[in-house]
Amino acid sequence: MRLYNSRTRAVEPFQPIGEVVTLYVCGITPYDTTHLGHAFTYVTFDTLVRFLEASGQPVKYVQNVTDIDDDILRKSKELGIDWRELGERETAAFLRDMRALNVRMPDHYVYATEEIPMMLAMTEGILAKQRAYERNGSVYYDVSSDPDFGKLSRLDRDEMLVTANERGNDPNDPNKSDPLDFVLWQAARPGEPTWESPWGAGRPGWHIECSAMSVKYLGPQLDIHGGGADLLFPHHEAEIAQSETYTGREPFVNVWMHTAMVRMDGEKMSKSLGNMVFIKDLLKTYTPDAIRLYLLNHHYRQPWEWDRAEMDTAQETADRLTEASQIGNPHAGAVVAYMGDEEERHFYTAMENDLDTPRAIAALAALAAKIMAARAEGQDVAPAQQRLGRMGRILGLTFEPRART
Repeated sequence: MRLYNSRTRAVEPFQPIGEVVTLYVCGITPYDTTHLGHAFTYVTFDTLVRFLEASGQPVKYVQNVTDIDDDILRKSKELGIDWRELGERETAAFLRDMRALNVRMPDHYVYATEEIPMMLAMTEGILAKQRAYERNGSVYYDVSSDPDFGKLSRLDRDEMLVTANERGNDPNDPNKSDPLDFVLWQAARPGEPTWESPWGAGRPGWHIECSAMSVKYLGPQLDIHGGGADLLFPHHEAEIAQSETYTGREPFVNVWMHTAMVRMDGEKMSKSLGNMVFIKDLLKTYTPDAIRLYLLNHHYRQPWEWDRAEMDTAQETADRLTEASQIGNPHAGAVVAYMGDEEERHFYTAMENDLDTPRAIAALAALAAKIMAARAEGQDVAPAQQRLGRMGRILGLTFEPRART
C-alpha cells in the first residue's frame, strides 16, 4: 500500500513499524455532532482499517474524545448546561450516528478527562528537559527551545501565529514568553473544572491531551496519525514537539494522514459558521450505504462541496449494488460462471494507491452491472456476488435494501 504522508508531502510505500499497525485519530470535541465533515474523517479511517485488516494486516486503533477544552466550556456556558452533560449528550449522539453508518468502534475509545495522570507526567517530563516553563500555575511549551518546531506544517513564524490565533491560541497571555508558546497546563479560572497538579489546580491544554493518550495506548512511535486537515497546525505540530521531547524518539509518527475539509455554500463546514449538514437528518432520507458511498466517492485528500444531487446519485448506486448482491442466481452450476476477477483487481489496485476510494467504488459499480448482465445471459453469478460482498464490506457497506414506504 502507498499513502500520502503530510510530513514528507509525498505518496510513499507504507511499511509498519511492527506486526500490528498502530493508528491514532483525533476524535470529536463533543458539543455539536455529527456533521458531514466529522463523518468524512471517521468513515475514511474506518475504511482504512477495514482494508488493512482484509489485506492481512492487524490494526490497533485509538480514537479520543476531547471532553474538556475551551470550546466545550464556552458552548456549555452559552447553553446554560453543565459541561459534562453537554459532552455526554453529544458523544452519545456521535456514537449513534457512527453505529448507523456502520463505523466500527476503535480498539480504545479514550476520554481526555480519564487520562489526566498521563498528561501531568508528560508535562513534568517536558519541564525536566527544559522545553517548557511554569508561570503563575500555568505551564507552557517553549517554542524557542525547539529548533525543529514547524517541521510538519513548514509555515513561517508569521503564518504560524495567524493560524494558531484562529485556532484557540491566546497571543496576549501575559504569562507567555512568546505568543507562539502553547499551554501544557492551564491554571484554574473562575467557574471552570479543575484537577490537582504540581503547579496548582487547573486543567490540561488541548494539545497535550492527544500526545498523552496516543503515547499511553500506542507507544512512543506510531505508524499512522490521522485527523482533519484543520488540525495540522497547531494541534499536530504541537503533538510532535511534545511527544518527541518527552519520549526522545523520532519521528513520533511515520505517516500523517489528513482528511480534507468539506464545504457548504463555498465555506468550510464548521460549527463556528453554522453551515452544517447533519448525519441524523440525512438518515431520514438516505440509507447508511448511500451516505458512505457519497462520502467515499470523494478522495480523502481533496476538498469537496456538499451537493444534494450527488447524494441522490449515491443512493441510486447503493440500490444497484444491493440489487446485484442479493438478486437470485437461477443459473447456479452453469457451465459458464462470471467471476469478476478484473473488477476485483481494479478495486484492490485503487485501494492500495493512497486509499483511492472513488476508483474503488467505480470498480464495485462496474462489477454490479456485469453481474446483472451475466445473469441475464444465463451465467452463474455466485462467484462474482461473493467478490462483490467482500469488496463491499471493505467499504463498510451492508447491502441492506431501502425500506419501502
